[in-house]
Amino acid sequence: MNTANKLTLARIVLIPFFLLFALPPVALLKGGLAEFFAQWGKTVALIIFILASVTDLLDGHIARRQNTITNTGKFLDPLADKLLISAAMIALVATRELSGWICFLILTREFAVTGIRTIAASAGYVIAANNWGKLKPVIQMIAVCMSYFPWDFIQSLSGIAWVAALIITVISGATYVKEFIKHEA
Repeated sequence: MNTANKLTLARIVLIPFFLLFALPPVALLKGGLAEFFAQWGKTVALIIFILASVTDLLDGHIARRQNTITNTGKFLDPLADKLLISAAMIALVATRELSGWICFLILTREFAVTGIRTIAASAGYVIAANNWGKLKPVIQMIAVCMSYFPWDFIQSLSGIAWVAALIITVISGATYVKEFIKHEA
């Protein structure tokens, strides 16, 4: 397995650790750990999320630089992005820090585009990622980071970031649907 794919897998492996701090199990909130999670849980979750997000930047760069772009990487990279962002959004909804409808719309787009791309691939053509599709996870990751940031001022601006993420997510989804219809017509 090449370095880029190892980084992508690392992103997936970091998700449960992110969730452990974003949504600590009740059993861990007893005794001395309760104080730790209350004071540092969100900050540790943010650090893990940033680390996972950095692997997203690095894996593609390394794959291109080392000329090790693989079908496995093409499959795993967007899957890892979706899993990471979905886990973060669901955790934010569970803690009432993100509106459920924003999460629902973004996840609906993710499943719809994945379905469209799968149908296209089975029909023998690829709907390649476009600029909107590449911008989408970056904006979503920024919104997640702002939501977990320890400063109230930054957290208060996360709503604006989520609206931007939602708009770009919808535009991105529409471009994939348009491309799919063009090929199917």
